[in-house]
Amino acid sequence: MSENQPPQAPTPAKGGAAADGSAPDARQLHAILITVCVALMAVIASVSGLNVAQTRLAVAFGASQSAILWIINIYTLTLAALLLPLGALGDRLGRKPVLMSGLGVFGVASAAAGLAPNAEIMLAARTLSGIGAAMIMPITLAVITSTFPEEERGRAIGVWTGVAAGGGILGMFLSALLVDVASWRWLFVLPVALVVVALAMATRSVPNSREHSGHSFDLLGALTSGVAVVALSYVLQEGPERGWSDPVTVLGLLVGLAALVAFVAWELHRRDAALLDVRLFRERGLAGGSITLLVVFGVQAGIAVVLFPFLQAVLGWSGLLSTLALMPMAVSMMTTSGLAAKLAAHIGARSTMAFGIAVAGVGLALMALVVSVDGGYLSVLPGMVAMGIGMGFAMTPSTEAITGSLPRQKQGVASALNDVTREFGTALGVAMLGALLSAGYRTSVDDRLNDLPAATTDTAREGIANALEAAKGTGAHSQQVVHAARQSFVDGWQQAMWVGVAVMAALFLFVLARGPKNRPAPRENPPALRVEDTEAAKSTVSR
Repeated sequence: MSENQPPQAPTPAKGGAAADGSAPDARQLHAILITVCVALMAVIASVSGLNVAQTRLAVAFGASQSAILWIINIYTLTLAALLLPLGALGDRLGRKPVLMSGLGVFGVASAAAGLAPNAEIMLAARTLSGIGAAMIMPITLAVITSTFPEEERGRAIGVWTGVAAGGGILGMFLSALLVDVASWRWLFVLPVALVVVALAMATRSVPNSREHSGHSFDLLGALTSGVAVVALSYVLQEGPERGWSDPVTVLGLLVGLAALVAFVAWELHRRDAALLDVRLFRERGLAGGSITLLVVFGVQAGIAVVLFPFLQAVLGWSGLLSTLALMPMAVSMMTTSGLAAKLAAHIGARSTMAFGIAVAGVGLALMALVVSVDGGYLSVLPGMVAMGIGMGFAMTPSTEAITGSLPRQKQGVASALNDVTREFGTALGVAMLGALLSAGYRTSVDDRLNDLPAATTDTAREGIANALEAAKGTGAHSQQVVHAARQSFVDGWQQAMWVGVAVMAALFLFVLARGPKNRPAPRENPPALRVEDTEAAKSTVSR
């Protein structure tokens, strides 16, 4: 490509290849898909698993709540920061060896976390787990996009998307079950077991593929992208707690924005040798797919933040039962993710994405209109199921639009970009919907408790759990405080849901206007990716 040519967004070449250069048969493709999904499940389950054991970790280590939150969040921050550079390294060094190495690192780190005698070792183990996860997650999708033939790729991406979306809820349920019946240390048995299975299967079934590049690795791009992702993710996680005007929050935002600007400027300078050609965001598929995933995953994460206190504090359910209550949304999401590729083949990617977004928006509206304390779980179940169905249909074509917008030899980067978008969207959704819920709750509870002592009202304003605890010491006013807290939570819930509906409506219009084309014009395919076994790849790298 010349200096003055506009960027092209080539589509992956048709057909995949096995390690010996031949096209894999249906049985081999099935084994590859199972392998990468098992590896992905290990990573996804570890994202949310420790959330169900916060109090037990604090007691076991004698650690503060701040230290426990760092143990939980350091994994996500490390994973998000390293996705792009390690995805790019997987393209260069070989996807199979990087996947195998990542599984090894992740398995050892998970075992160390389960045996950790103190908070410091646990923090180090979780950091190492994040590094291993960043080697695994982008490679799993890159293996699919670089191996599966075009006619099978959409269906495989749909399965991968379903595991990525619903796996977190399934992992949380299994984690809650292990904590309840055994110990928090058993939380790490699941990822270790999944890693062992994935390693055994990957050794036999996953072919190797790699990029042959004449350019040096974009180290500065990797550093600036990592700093930007960590800083902005940290701001979204800490902003609601510290306050958006807190000096640490403001400093993090400035650092993140500065690193993002530096990354974009540097990538434009590197052009063909860039870690990520940012000019490709002018392409409808990459921009539309990325924005859709950002919003959809943000709304999903925000819904989880709202649902858990509703089920536990308003309805009085246990953590295990509350997690089980999310299963209908996860199952519907995983099911429709697999069906989305078929629908997209008939009506097009843009129409499928728009349909999914519309159904998800209807689900949010249902949860805003029907939710009530007296209606309980059944008042939110239809909206949850509609949300799951809509998100499943929206996510698969969005993921395929992202991976299809980058050349096949950049599939590690494409997959990492897909994952970074998900992680950032999750942090954004939790911060936004969580803040809206809290603001609506505080306003409503003030109006309902303005005739009670200021100390009671101040405690109740901190959150519904605080209000229910404070109600025990208010004597004759106990039921008033409990009723006010629960009704105020529903008011805050409705405010958050209506904002979510507005966001989904805006996304719907954007996808109709700027989403991927339903029937994209054929473009010239990039050179086919050379595929070889691991030893040949290593020898090529050494030369």
